Amino acid sequence: MHSPQLKTNDKEAARQKQMESSLDEPPQLSTRGGALVLKSISLFLAASRSSRSSLPSSNKSKQKRKTMSDKEVKCPIQIFEMAKRDTHFLKNEIMALYKIYKRLIALKRPTPRSEKSSTVTNTSIIGKPSVIQEGVDRTIFRELLHNTFDLITEDMLMDRIFCVWDKNNLGLLTVEAWFSGLSIFLKGTMLEKIQFCFAVYDLNSDGYISKEEMFQLLKNCLIKQPQDEDPDEGAKDLTDLAMRKLDKDKDGKISLNDYQTSILEEPLLLEAFGRCLPDERACDTFLSTMRA
Repeated sequence: MHSPQLKTNDKEAARQKQMESSLDEPPQLSTRGGALVLKSISLFLAASRSSRSSLPSSNKSKQKRKTMSDKEVKCPIQIFEMAKRDTHFLKNEIMALYKIYKRLIALKRPTPRSEKSSTVTNTSIIGKPSVIQEGVDRTIFRELLHNTFDLITEDMLMDRIFCVWDKNNLGLLTVEAWFSGLSIFLKGTMLEKIQFCFAVYDLNSDGYISKEEMFQLLKNCLIKQPQDEDPDEGAKDLTDLAMRKLDKDKDGKISLNDYQTSILEEPLLLEAFGRCLPDERACDTFLSTMRA
């Protein structure tokens, strides 16, 4: 016959086991922006796992305890004033976007061996030490567009979007380029979006969208059918149609003024040559998640 003391101990052990089991259950995400958060976090986790696996085992415990300091993610006053002046973001949005930027930068923070491939150096002044320019590279930028903004487009357009953001041709997105590009993506006016799309479609950056550029863009957008005798024929027909529609001054090429006039008349033509902006739902989800 069991004593009352043993029964009490059994109940206590069962209750303790139940509590431990409940603590092991993962917390539930709210529906609001949950998918976006998971997609964005997956990028960070993948990079973190990669960086940890390359560390010696003796350093892994130290790396696990090391976190980014508050000082490192606090937005400097100069950058805050720039973003406040040149973008459409509010104070709390600027702070949140700067923190995201610094976290993205941390994913590709150079090591002594990879420093040359991960950073941009300035060696134009002889006798002075080179300046390392930090920024978001093309790989992380592509992941950001895919996973956060659901922007899936052709490789050529993806590269052009990066180039338009990277106005200084550094091969990396500086914090200024980060805020400027996101301002257009998330809160841009119609005129700003028109100018952005035009710059993306102007493949050689000469100030015009030529007929050849239109053909190349439309050719990449079309899905080729096996039964098509000439797969380029559809792209040629669309190019002729677009030229008649957009070339207001009939000079055989599309200027920014031609493009702007046409889009203001027919807003649905904004991304006629390929998708280069996130849809409103993705933007709203990103903003609401950032403010949460």
